[in-house]
Amino acid sequence: MPGRTAVLRLLPGLAAAALGVLLAFAAHRLWPAVPVMSFAVGLGILTANLPGSARVVGGSLAPGLKFSARTLMRTGIVLLGAKLSLDQLAGLGWRAVLLTVLMVLAAFAGTYLLAKAFRLPGAQPLLLAAGFSICGASAIAAVAAARGSRYRDAATPVALVTLCGTLAIAVLPALGRLAHLPVETFGFWVGASVHDVGQVVAAAQTAGPAALAVAVVVKLVRVAMLAPMVAAVTLHGRRRAAGPDTGARPPIVPVFLAGFLVMVLLRSTGWLPQQVLEVLGLLQDILLAAALFALGASVRLRELAGSSRPAVATALLAWLLIAALGLAAAFLAGS
Repeated sequence: MPGRTAVLRLLPGLAAAALGVLLAFAAHRLWPAVPVMSFAVGLGILTANLPGSARVVGGSLAPGLKFSARTLMRTGIVLLGAKLSLDQLAGLGWRAVLLTVLMVLAAFAGTYLLAKAFRLPGAQPLLLAAGFSICGASAIAAVAAARGSRYRDAATPVALVTLCGTLAIAVLPALGRLAHLPVETFGFWVGASVHDVGQVVAAAQTAGPAALAVAVVVKLVRVAMLAPMVAAVTLHGRRRAAGPDTGARPPIVPVFLAGFLVMVLLRSTGWLPQQVLEVLGLLQDILLAAALFALGASVRLRELAGSSRPAVATALLAWLLIAALGLAAAFLAGS
């Protein structure tokens, strides 16, 4: 039975991803300041680089890990839409929404140009730009899926965006206290500058619930940019990749992105009870953690150290760029 054989081939990698998720949640309970997603990526990298484990990761575990990095990531992105409602965007005010959108576009363009200046190969400039400007690893995976990139192509960008987002958890609160930023300004800055939603929560909560409320809504505005940005990237790739006589053109709006938009609309109707939203949120965290573990497992530290110095330089400069843009937007929104 070919179908049964294919499923059995996935099981070892899926089991490894599930174990990685359990360990990531357990580590998060011990160190709540570090998000689950950061632990998931780190555990994946550790698994792939322990002595003797690289062969297993690249062998029997490979099919299930690839499935996790692609299919589970796309499903998690669909469920990510349940965290966003149109009411939240309206409550922020048109001025703050406009400033956030402009900041995302500037961060995307700036990161892309930096990556091109450092001559990063393949899709890395695009993936880094998406990750740093929108919503971290989720945006990288969404753009990679829309372009049909190999899952290993996203490994280095995911590792770098996770590293910089984790650093921001410690650096931004320290700078905010040093500069005596108002609570709302600090919250806006965190929401506009930090990549992953979990990292935003971890950084903003240090200044109290008012900062956290602002940070989460600003972050969700950036998450909302995922749909038009992926659609634009897909349309651009569609025009370049397919000739005029070929019918193999990818849809402008991929299926998983359409699902993301449907979940946003469902959340906006108010039909979903809070208990359902909590279950969907937990399921989304589990799926994305499994996918990020799998992406982390494709990182080889020797390769990263030997060939990715320009990528590391790009990531650090992009991190500084988005922090500066986010702070400027925070002050303009409060003025």
